[in-house]
Amino acid sequence: MPKMKTKSGAKKRFRVSASGRIKRAQAFKRHILTKKTTKGKRHLRGTVEIHDSDKAMVRAMLPYA
Repeated sequence: MPKMKTKSGAKKRFRVSASGRIKRAQAFKRHILTKKTTKGKRHLRGTVEIHDSDKAMVRAMLPYA
């Protein structure tokens, strides 16, 4: 059998921690930042864990993670 391929878009967007949790970056931080408040932009920093309903789909896209 050939090797399974990892989705290249998913490997750029998600990181798997040592405990197996999948982390992602916050959305809405790329452009049109002038109309967003400083507080709102500050809360978009860092990473968060993906939602439970998305875990199976992301796991399928990252077969070796």
